[in-house]
Amino acid sequence: MKKLLTALKRCAALGAAALAIVSLQPVSAANAADSRVVGGTRATQGEFPFMVRLSMGCGGALYTQQIVLTAAHCVSGSGNNTSITATAGVVDLQSTSGRVQVRSTKVLQAPGYNGNGKDWALIKLAQPINLPTLKIATTTQYNTGTFTVAGWGAATEGGSQQRYMLKANVPFVSDAQCRAYSGYSGLIASEEICAGLPSGGVDTCQGDSGGPMFRRDSANQWIQVGIVSWGIGCARPNAPGVYTEVSTFASAIASAASSL
Repeated sequence: MKKLLTALKRCAALGAAALAIVSLQPVSAANAADSRVVGGTRATQGEFPFMVRLSMGCGGALYTQQIVLTAAHCVSGSGNNTSITATAGVVDLQSTSGRVQVRSTKVLQAPGYNGNGKDWALIKLAQPINLPTLKIATTTQYNTGTFTVAGWGAATEGGSQQRYMLKANVPFVSDAQCRAYSGYSGLIASEEICAGLPSGGVDTCQGDSGGPMFRRDSANQWIQVGIVSWGIGCARPNAPGVYTEVSTFASAIASAASSL
């Protein structure tokens, strides 16, 4: 964990990080149970077919039909591992129509990962999932603009993870601006990318760690530029989400995938 409160987004055992669109209005004890999330919407069935829900409480994306790209902090090392179940093909986790569930066989955590940067991992599945994959950025060309985030994580800071996939858009935040926020001086500019609104209100939150941050490329196809990694709480003002910069590790990810 990088700092106090990033446990919400970096502890796989607790089901780290995801989509939170949190009300910024004060909540009294009387109306706490009625507080509403704002800004996010449910994804429609088939909208993001590459999305994967992992049984340890993280997200991921199909790098190939048999390999899921997720966050290093979501797994506990490399090697044979049959304990993870990947769920795909649905936006409603309770739906059985079109739902695919496959067990893991191997995990490869980023070489040299020590909890600080290099936050990526691959999970090999027992069999392919016949759904579209999400290509990853190999250059920094797309590391700007407005990104899409999606997942089944909590819709409020400290809240429960969701039955339905939520989606939202978050704008790029420069490294300089991100580092200027309290608690973000440790940002690794060469390995991480920030996104979020200065006013807060839209963010990733606990339960979506490992999920993709993506945008359209020049051919209008989805391309992954980030992996949900860490942040200070969920959707707070001046506290953007921090994502693994996928292009930095594209070659290493490709090499690791070929070894699986």
